[in-house]
Amino acid sequence: NGHEEIQPLVGGVISKEALWACTTCGACMEICPVSIEHVPKIVDMRRSLVMEESDFPPEVTSLFNNIERNGNPWEISNDRRAEWAAGLDVPLMAENPDAEVLYWVGCMGSFDQRNRKVATALVKILKAAGVNFAILGPEESCTGDPARRIGNEYLWQMMAQQNIEVLNSYGFNTAQAETASNGHGHNGHSPRTRTIITACPHCFNTIKNEYPQLGGHYEVIHHSVFIDRLIKEGRLRLPAGFDHRKLTYHDPCYVGRYNGVYDEPRRVLTVLNSNGVTEMRRNRNKSFCCGGGGGRAWMEERIGKRVNQTRVNEALETGAEVLAAACPFCIMMFEDGVKGVEAEERLQVEDIAEIVARALEEAATTTAAGAGQ
Repeated sequence: NGHEEIQPLVGGVISKEALWACTTCGACMEICPVSIEHVPKIVDMRRSLVMEESDFPPEVTSLFNNIERNGNPWEISNDRRAEWAAGLDVPLMAENPDAEVLYWVGCMGSFDQRNRKVATALVKILKAAGVNFAILGPEESCTGDPARRIGNEYLWQMMAQQNIEVLNSYGFNTAQAETASNGHGHNGHSPRTRTIITACPHCFNTIKNEYPQLGGHYEVIHHSVFIDRLIKEGRLRLPAGFDHRKLTYHDPCYVGRYNGVYDEPRRVLTVLNSNGVTEMRRNRNKSFCCGGGGGRAWMEERIGKRVNQTRVNEALETGAEVLAAACPFCIMMFEDGVKGVEAEERLQVEDIAEIVARALEEAATTTAAGAGQ
């Protein structure tokens, strides 16, 4: 009858391949001259596919099942969540309920071999600065970030509600603190805002910006900002310029574009590194994604160039020997990318916490050597 057939938006006008390729990095929104919000629309369309049609990449089936059953993305029982801290003398919140700072370790820091090293480094830093902190251990579960980005809103809400309940039970909700016993908090003291710190930008962004949607209001700080604060307050004594390697820094999307944290990590690295930071051509709010956000870390990359290899090549262009990162997904993606472009001999991937922890050890050794003379 001469009428054109109307194509559906999802899978028609916009191909499913395009929807699943998105890392939710936010670069399109950053650069858009008319403020179109592409990422929320893409996530909405994914949600339609997942929730209405059970249509999603086959690899994420196990991710959904594991988060639901184990509270983490792997087939590992969640009661093993604090195993990484064995022998480090790290208190659980249950043992130290008055801790000023909760270190939210996240699934990667708890279970991923590579990122456990970052968790250990951060513990060394907190202890060196005399921070009164604790971890939740098995009481912590996945924040639900990967589920939400992939479109499984139901699973996100389930995880979020569970975590909010736990955080509230320990008095971290800032809304609770304000109303606590007529302006007097725990033990009759005036209420104080207690802080949650995390080395994972995805946990950071979700607890800080998304848990309020379900009534969870928290003071959340990324570890790079917290370390910068400790240095400023003089609580960490670091040997200035102890690291002489050429270093570049990658802005994680969920710390940079999503939360505007650019200066603090660079300040920390500049204190430690005699050469400062040699920037990649795409940096700060124009940073280029590692390829791991938006649940992409669990999906196969079938079309185009591998995002992580593209970014690793940009790091290599600077001539840097170290690619400093501030996100467990970036670390995982870059280590894979370094192998992919066969640059293992030329480029180390290190978290800010690992570089700081090494500097503290160096400072301790120097002090001990000086005392021994």
